[in-house]
Amino acid sequence: METPKANPAKPNGKTKLLDAALTVIRTKGYNGATVDEICAAAGVSKGAFFHYFADKEALAIAAAEHFSARAVASFGAAAYQAESDPRERVLRYVDLRAALQHGDFADFTCLLGTMVQETYATHPAIRAACDEHIRVHADGVARDLDAAKSAYAPDAPWTAESMALFAQAVVQGAFILAKAHDDPAVGADCITHLRRYLETQLPNTAPN
Repeated sequence: METPKANPAKPNGKTKLLDAALTVIRTKGYNGATVDEICAAAGVSKGAFFHYFADKEALAIAAAEHFSARAVASFGAAAYQAESDPRERVLRYVDLRAALQHGDFADFTCLLGTMVQETYATHPAIRAACDEHIRVHADGVARDLDAAKSAYAPDAPWTAESMALFAQAVVQGAFILAKAHDDPAVGADCITHLRRYLETQLPNTAPN
């Protein structure tokens, strides 16, 4: 008899815990989230939790990588990636960032930014993981910024890497203001200002 094949779409216990961590931590913060709550959200026993993770910090570090991998896949498959003009790719990336600012905060805010604000001084391993994965995302934006700068503003005094990190700072700040105002539209407006700024730094006229 043929052995039944596993369903690749069905997440295992570890993936369920990681997915649950994304929601619970983005809702309650790292310090507010408990292992019991994450297990309950995942539908996984506490014994199973400790089979996969030594403690909550280990889960948080793994969740940072899980979140980053999902973001890389999502933005890598986004429609703006098909644009041949790097300037247009940069601007449409920012448009997508603004468009994503809606719904429940736990669904669109950044796990990395949420955790690093709480843990930068108390959990250096989490801080380092958040820094690493924020930079991974920024590096992808920097590649398009570098190509756009070469084509539209080769003499500009900024580097693609610094501008990409600035863009991430605006996005993270937009999340904070949206939460403070209890209004995702406030964050979207901040990111729209980022677009306007980038338009000035990458004028839509290639130099002679």
